[in-house]
Amino acid sequence: MLEVEALHCGYGALRAVQDLSLRVEAGRITALLGPNGAGKSSTVMAIAGHVALSAGDVRLDGESIAAASPVERTRRGIGLVPEGRRVFSDLSVAENLLVGGYVHGRDAARARESRVLALFPRLAERYRQRAGTLSGGEQQMLAIGRALMADPKVLLIDELSLGLMPAIVDQCFAAVLDLVREGVAVLLVEQNTQRALEHADSVVVLVSGHTVYRASGEESRRDTGLVDSYLGLREAG
Repeated sequence: MLEVEALHCGYGALRAVQDLSLRVEAGRITALLGPNGAGKSSTVMAIAGHVALSAGDVRLDGESIAAASPVERTRRGIGLVPEGRRVFSDLSVAENLLVGGYVHGRDAARARESRVLALFPRLAERYRQRAGTLSGGEQQMLAIGRALMADPKVLLIDELSLGLMPAIVDQCFAAVLDLVREGVAVLLVEQNTQRALEHADSVVVLVSGHTVYRASGEESRRDTGLVDSYLGLREAG
């Protein structure tokens, strides 16, 4: 579904990620792990089109999207749940969702909205409430729901559980697993490494922008030294 090949990206002279390759397949979760500053968020933003590639390629369904704008990538099937939620705080839940589906038009967005509200009933309860007044967990649900409004084939999630209560984390992971069962491909950046490993079908670990570990989810779960092997992973988890 999504292929990243020999990706290099960064900010000016700073190279945040070097020579990263990974695959995210339909109905599966690829976990991208690493300590703070490893390049995980830069990778996600590069795939979504918000950070320019200096080398390499990003392909969706076998076709390069490296030259496509962020809007075009969204239209073609890339959904982004950014770190920190970044909901539109002055807009209502309903308006945030509508913004998320704008690439396919208002009618398509309205049709998609019912699926999102079924996945997150709390959003239906807060439908007319301003997003800035929601709890952190509700804002995370809204951020996921907003991304789903564009009917993505691939969902990029940057820090699903950050700052959330365990019960809310459970709800968000349950929703993501429902999407995976429907065939959505998920690239998950997650500071709770144990929770990420629990659900991952494949695992890639970055340290200082370089890939230092790559394995299937099953192999990673059997590797009892994985977390201790890479500086900062335990603190990040």
